[in-house]
Amino acid sequence: MLLERMIDGTLRALEWLLGLLLVAMVLFNFANVVGRYVFGATMLGAEEVQVFAMVWLTFLGAVIVTWRSAHLRMDAIAVHFPPVVRTLLRWAEAAVALGTLGYVLQYSWLFVSRIKRIDQLSDAAHVPMWIPHAAVLVGFGLIIVMLVLRAIRPAKDVKQDY
Repeated sequence: MLLERMIDGTLRALEWLLGLLLVAMVLFNFANVVGRYVFGATMLGAEEVQVFAMVWLTFLGAVIVTWRSAHLRMDAIAVHFPPVVRTLLRWAEAAVALGTLGYVLQYSWLFVSRIKRIDQLSDAAHVPMWIPHAAVLVGFGLIIVMLVLRAIRPAKDVKQDY
């Protein structure tokens, strides 16, 4: 219970951070539009930075969705299965997810390491490219942690997905 409360508190703080990031992105975009149409000058690389921020927003948001088991799922048939079959489906779903996430995580680590080593920068904003690409690494790594923590919780604490 304590671990679950700590995770929920951390994820609520992450929600606030992501909300502030979204507001900052909107304000940054607004400032860029005003600069372009009112003053005839744009912020070089603004769109690029916004895309990178949106990538981070997406992958960190997926961590929250994973913990809350709020992913979209096709369950029109599964809801009619007996509880034992639904449990087996949940375990199979988790195994496939962990396998896929682990595979992507491994190659993401290799890719991020490589572009960090060669010091690749983005074209317009000159952001080190390992930063936006690390969103996949961090997001999927945290999703794996969330899936494992969800799996080891006592059965009475698990929200029924189907």
